[in-house]
Amino acid sequence: MSQLAHHEPAVACRGIEKVFGTGDTKTVALAGVDADVFCGETTLLVGPSGCGKTTLISIIAGLLNPSAGELTVLGHPLNQMRGSKLVNFRAANIGFVFQQYNLLPALTAAENAAVPLVIAGEYRGKAVAAARELLESVGLGPRMNAIPSQLSGGQQQRVAIARALIHKPRLLVCDEPTAALDAHSGQTVMQLLRRVAVQPDRAVIIVTHDSRVYRYGERIIHMSDGRIERIDVQQADVDEPALAGMET
Repeated sequence: MSQLAHHEPAVACRGIEKVFGTGDTKTVALAGVDADVFCGETTLLVGPSGCGKTTLISIIAGLLNPSAGELTVLGHPLNQMRGSKLVNFRAANIGFVFQQYNLLPALTAAENAAVPLVIAGEYRGKAVAAARELLESVGLGPRMNAIPSQLSGGQQQRVAIARALIHKPRLLVCDEPTAALDAHSGQTVMQLLRRVAVQPDRAVIIVTHDSRVYRYGERIIHMSDGRIERIDVQQADVDEPALAGMET
């Protein structure tokens, strides 16, 4: 496995294109995207609806193949991987947080967070124990036996983040993680993403429409019509999170 140092690109996109359909139904979702996502940083991907943000992160996460271009993720040419090699690489290295949480309604918070480990072949008891430890660290210790319908939106999102982090991915990709949350819950989630996931050998990329969370990113990539419009680099201005015991 390639080892990347702090501030080295975890993701390098060069001329990434994505076209859906053919002929009269042809839609160009990405038209030559060049962008980097760096280790030790939170990168925000912003822009109007339909500009290609979700398509781009789906390609970066290995959920879609680009139509053209070169994509390097954690030192590996992801666009050249296929089949089980791609599946195994993604399972070992990439975590994905969906906007709609996608928690299994009949499972407890701990069981939901443990799902990736169980799928990977870990014994259920050991997987749930690891999930309980992680949920404790994100302030959900008292709620780890609750099912999703018994949790608030902010709590469900933290379970979804714990599930994405349970296998210790080096790249965390998030699609609108604060979209359904109020301001306080959204800030809690962003603080959690930074505290748990932003480490020297890890990187986080977040699609967001929420300008209130811009201060949490070191790099803001602005997209428009399938292209990169500009990239802003800044010093993240964040407070230390206080998650333990929070009921948000």
